[in-house]
Amino acid sequence: MAFLLNNTSIASHLRSSSQKPDGAFSQPRRGFHVELGTREKALLAENDALRRFKSHKKGVRQLKRVGDVLTVVLLAGCCYEIYARATMQKED
Repeated sequence: MAFLLNNTSIASHLRSSSQKPDGAFSQPRRGFHVELGTREKALLAENDALRRFKSHKKGVRQLKRVGDVLTVVLLAGCCYEIYARATMQKED
């Protein structure tokens, strides 16, 4: 019985909190945008000394793709070996 009372009180609380107040003091759900300061802008600016460490170069993408292909080929080979050994055991 206490469980039912808790469920109804939770449901009524959710219904009341979902209604938007029409008063002058109602606040939006999202906060106000704050402009970045000079330090934050300097930290986000592109740095020439760090440019060579970026990982979105074309060579890195190709290397990732080759690694993905090799992984799929290895998994397919393992699955084939397991299948081949299982069928050989059934024949014997």
